[in-house]
Amino acid sequence: MPEPTALSRVDVTAAAADMLRQLSGTHGQLMFHQSGGCCDGSSPMCYPVGMFRVGSSDVLLGTLQVEGAYPIEVYMSRSQFEYWKYTHLTIDLVDGRGSGFSLEAPEGKRFLIRSRMLTDDELVAFDLAPA
Repeated sequence: MPEPTALSRVDVTAAAADMLRQLSGTHGQLMFHQSGGCCDGSSPMCYPVGMFRVGSSDVLLGTLQVEGAYPIEVYMSRSQFEYWKYTHLTIDLVDGRGSGFSLEAPEGKRFLIRSRMLTDDELVAFDLAPA
């Protein structure tokens, strides 16, 4: 997997970026919402912008800059973020069928999250380092 962008909470693998370029060409501007465990487990769900409504209970984790696609915002519910706030998330793509609601499902692929703990520098940058 590629190294995460400096001071980013979320990144994307090359395979996921390829799929996002393809989906963007078909569906236009995209966004992700990290599912909270219902329906398809805890999966990143990809939607055309406007199909999924985010609100005050959602946190913007970051914006993916994928060459050849519009910037892609990634959200998670605030309550789930409390459990994940010390991790960096990487959106990957694997074979298999995920949720029927996420745009990649008809392609026989599914997005999934790979995570790692934030580094000491990231903890400081995100104001999460112990006092």
